[in-house]
Amino acid sequence: MDTREVLIVNPTSSNQVDPDFIESEKRLHKWLPEHPAETIIATGFIASTPKNIPTTLKRDGSDFSAAIMGALLRAQQVTIWTDVDGVYSADPRKVSEAVILKTLSYQEAWEMSYFGANVLHPRTIIPVMKYNIPIIIRNIFNLSAPGTMICQLPTKEKRDDEGLESVVKAFATIDNLALVNVEGTGMAGVPGTASAIFSSVKDVGANVIMISQASSEHSVCFAIPEKEVDAVAKVLQARFRQALEAGRLSKVEVIHNCSILATVGQRMASTPGVSANLFDALAKGKDCVKALEAVHSRFYLSKTTLAVGIIGPGLIGGTLLDQLRDQAGVLKEEFNIDLRVMGITGARTMVLSNLGIDLTRWKELLKEEAEVADLEKFAQHVHGNHYIPNTVLVDCTADSDVANHYYDWLCKGIHVITPNKKANSGPLDRYLKLKAQQRSSYTHYFYEATVGAGLPIISTLGGLLETGDKILRIEGIFSGTLSYIFNNFTESRQFSDVVAEAKQAGYTEPDPRDDLSGTDVARKVIILARESGLRLELSDIPVRSLVPEQLRTIASAEEFMQELPKFDANIANERQDAESAGEVLRYVGVVDAMNKEGRVELRRYKKEHPFSQLSGSDNIIAFTTMRYKEQPLIIRGPGAGAQVTAGGIFSDILRLASTLGAPS
Repeated sequence: MDTREVLIVNPTSSNQVDPDFIESEKRLHKWLPEHPAETIIATGFIASTPKNIPTTLKRDGSDFSAAIMGALLRAQQVTIWTDVDGVYSADPRKVSEAVILKTLSYQEAWEMSYFGANVLHPRTIIPVMKYNIPIIIRNIFNLSAPGTMICQLPTKEKRDDEGLESVVKAFATIDNLALVNVEGTGMAGVPGTASAIFSSVKDVGANVIMISQASSEHSVCFAIPEKEVDAVAKVLQARFRQALEAGRLSKVEVIHNCSILATVGQRMASTPGVSANLFDALAKGKDCVKALEAVHSRFYLSKTTLAVGIIGPGLIGGTLLDQLRDQAGVLKEEFNIDLRVMGITGARTMVLSNLGIDLTRWKELLKEEAEVADLEKFAQHVHGNHYIPNTVLVDCTADSDVANHYYDWLCKGIHVITPNKKANSGPLDRYLKLKAQQRSSYTHYFYEATVGAGLPIISTLGGLLETGDKILRIEGIFSGTLSYIFNNFTESRQFSDVVAEAKQAGYTEPDPRDDLSGTDVARKVIILARESGLRLELSDIPVRSLVPEQLRTIASAEEFMQELPKFDANIANERQDAESAGEVLRYVGVVDAMNKEGRVELRRYKKEHPFSQLSGSDNIIAFTTMRYKEQPLIIRGPGAGAQVTAGGIFSDILRLASTLGAPS
């Protein structure tokens, strides 16, 4: 078919024509009987005027031809073959997470087209809308892609289980715009001001994209292409010169370098929460592309998406990364939680990613793509991705310098999770400052693994206090290392032999004095004391050190281990005295809330006491409270080891995700 014989259009301007459907339909019904065929190939883009003068359908004329022919033939559908798989939820060149939309309403497609999305020209949709003919956008180079259907969507009520992401369909932007603001108290209540403004704009042929007007025409603001703003500003200054000089108008203001970001969805108007989510996400975008990424992620990423930064990929951090790798798929599929590790940093090197590190290769990437470690740059990168609404930094080190950054991170809206005891057992004022910041903001600071690795000690204590219970005493074996040593320090064995065995088995630090000094237990005691409301410094905690005074200044761990047998007799005597009384020795930490004190000591317990029943490197903690006064609340289990400690940290990450809205 030569469509110049069938399609009749009336030119309305140099850039537009209007189809004459009545005349075109007459000519089509005449043409069809004269050319009987099962398949008709028609020329696109061209038509004729009522005087049979050949013309074109202007921009996007081929798509327009298809829509007109579809309407004339009352077709079941119109397919537009192109070079993309369908209509994207946002420009994929700007938003890497953009997805293909299955369906769009005519109105949604129209809005997207108007606001710069590469969908269809708005006028292409007009002919088919009248007859509810669907348009399908397909990819000629990928026939397996189903494409996007543009049709009249049913006007059903929003279901209770329908999320905002199904109400908000897409996002589009128009760049290179300027805002013109005409403002003045003399405009209020004066009829015709807006008419005068836009009459002047029309005179210079400018294209007004969007208009905003304050009540009583006190101010009129509109967006136009940047290239047209100088002419518009000039004509408005001239048109309103007298009003400006008299003060009836205060200004004709131009704001350059603007963009419009449009959120498109037919049912947004009747759905609460869309604007709140949109503007919250917009706050994270400092320019158009970042704003587009931010709002798209808010509606299209998993319900709870976290940008995660791991500090310290050693034994604990490395185990956590492996656990995240193994569980990521299940969390995303079953719980709608998307944990994106955007960066991993050690003391010397770090690796950063804009989309998320491949955790199956994190060790290789840390070698192959590493850059010099910079904690400030690291935090800025993980938090500055703009398209993920929540950021958490996980400190798996025992470094005081890293802990010193927690307060600043919390102030910036970065959540912090850590097994590092240094912040909560350091200076009291710093601890109180952290807790105050946590309470006064929506930023969270979780540290379950600081006391009992994977055991729920901090959360249990918090639950008791929050429900109105009063802590009387907390007593526990908090060191897996010292638990192992005293569980195996029996009559037939020397203390130094048991320490050597624990060191060989990997239970102790490289230098066993770090465990035997009791400092680590003291830090756990001070954390629990402060969580219970006691204002104590670490120096307030008396500690029974198991390192003989003469060996505290020896340079090397090896020399310490060689000299330790010389001091076996002293502690053997203590053990013998305990055994004579039917008791055992246990190294414990105590929080005495009634007397507002804490201590770390070597104590004797009857053999039937729960603390005497431990095996291996288990920890045990007893809470004596007003509710649990006669029978203390006891928590027992592994209190050391990479797997359980990483599991405790992982649990805090999931607790954070639940707090932020993930299914619990």
